[in-house]
Amino acid sequence: MVTYRFLAPWIGEGLLLLNGPKWFQHRRLLTPGFHYDILKPYVALIAESTKVMLCKWEKLIAKDTMKSLEMFEHISLMTLDSIMKCAFSYQSSSQTDSELDCYIKAVYDLTYLVSRRVRTLLHRNDLIYRCSSPGRHFLEACRLAHQHTEKVIEERKRYFKEEGELEMLQKKRHLDFLDILLCAKDENGAGLSDEDLRAEVDTFMFEGHDTTASGISWTLYAMAQNPEHQQRCREEIMETLGERDVVQWDDLGKIPYTTMCIKESLRLYPPVPSVTRQLSTPITFCDGRTLPEGSLVAINIYNIHRNPAAWQDPEVFDPTRFSLENSSRRHSHAFVPFAAGSRNCIGQQFAMNEMKVALVQILLRFEILPDPAKPPVPVPQLVLKSDNGINLLLKRLN
Repeated sequence: MVTYRFLAPWIGEGLLLLNGPKWFQHRRLLTPGFHYDILKPYVALIAESTKVMLCKWEKLIAKDTMKSLEMFEHISLMTLDSIMKCAFSYQSSSQTDSELDCYIKAVYDLTYLVSRRVRTLLHRNDLIYRCSSPGRHFLEACRLAHQHTEKVIEERKRYFKEEGELEMLQKKRHLDFLDILLCAKDENGAGLSDEDLRAEVDTFMFEGHDTTASGISWTLYAMAQNPEHQQRCREEIMETLGERDVVQWDDLGKIPYTTMCIKESLRLYPPVPSVTRQLSTPITFCDGRTLPEGSLVAINIYNIHRNPAAWQDPEVFDPTRFSLENSSRRHSHAFVPFAAGSRNCIGQQFAMNEMKVALVQILLRFEILPDPAKPPVPVPQLVLKSDNGINLLLKRLN
């Protein structure tokens, strides 16, 4: 598949790019990393990372209350900080670590360069692309991204070696994603090769922070555009948390309206606006037209979510679309922000939990207002971003 092939030098042959029996093996080995018992302790870590970001925001708006903040930049740092703590037990210097900044800049460049390469016919040739200026830029950004992930893996391997695998696992209160990758064995007792291991870490490091950052940023924009829904979410959150100012695991299932608002934002602004699939068998559509096996099919999630045949007034922000009653009437594939079927996003529950935690913490501390001077301009790269950033005004609540 053309688009995904261009990702291979960056994220390798991990779960996103694999197919066939090897994909099935990796999916089965990685699934335990997203079990309820693994995800539960992550809530406190995500809340901690979010709190650091909010303190940064307070200092910034204290200097200038009318200054708008570009959300994606800040939230990308927060989601990367979260995933480093949750999935890799890696403690960086909060969100001021220059290494995290360097990695995020590399990911930003890589997503832009891959999207640009897809649209440039001449650059689809690997040799020509490697010799071009964007190609050299892409390889340098890959080097920087790999430098970061290799450091994370090597530190954990060294810890395994020093402590001993069994003793290390017994000492840890819970296993993280990297523990499971390092300890994973198939039915023949074979683990992941070093190449496979880095590919999965590179894949999850990218997908686990960049897509979630997009989801949170666009949700905040939707909240700013719809203050009545923002206030209703805030009231629900305050009623659920009471005197507490930090969200806990048990709270996540008690904020249905806030959850509906997140889903409605994901409908209007899906973090991954399109996916591509290659047909393993022929397919016949309802109008009788067919596509043969091997056909390359692009699925435009952004347009599916705004299809008037499935959604009444699709441009209107209406969280009640996701009430139990309304959801049951809709086609199961009308809402697919995490794709669907066997190749759906393995980390979707982690992503939803992170979006809930972040939104809860933000709405408790700030009122979110639009910046009329800088409306966002959606641009569909690998991840849905804005050409001029997502700029919002924040007002500190008492």
